Amino acid sequence: MSFLENPYTWTALAIVVLFYFAWTPAKNAILGGLDARAERIRKDLDEAAALRAQAEKLLAEYTAKHQDAMKQADEIVARAKDEAARLAAKAEADLQASLSRREEMAMQRIAQAEAQATAEVRGAAVDLAMAATQKLLAQGLDRGRQDALIDQAVKALPSRLN
Repeated sequence: MSFLENPYTWTALAIVVLFYFAWTPAKNAILGGLDARAERIRKDLDEAAALRAQAEKLLAEYTAKHQDAMKQADEIVARAKDEAARLAAKAEADLQASLSRREEMAMQRIAQAEAQATAEVRGAAVDLAMAATQKLLAQGLDRGRQDALIDQAVKALPSRLN
């Protein structure tokens, strides 16, 4: 039997031709699918890199904003402490001024009370002296002596009141 008469030869040749015609479109489809998949993966990687860069940029912005906010918060706390210290000092000064005004008013009232008491004591002393003088005069002084004593008491009265 010759090579061309053998059915296995023709069967093998048919299988090779079939695989050749089937392989060419299948190869193009497989390679095209792999290329499309590789392109899709490359696009996904590029998009992921862009998203990562954007996320890093946002992180840097928010970190800067956070630092600014913390700085502002520290400044607000410092201003509040300064304001509290200023208000405490002002309240202390107001309290001292109020206390000194009240002390001054109390001292004035005491001085007025002392002056009034002194005036009352002087008035009582004058009344007592007048009564005693009247009694002495009525008991046995002659009219000339009475007039002399009254004149002398009237003249000495201003010096005794001060």
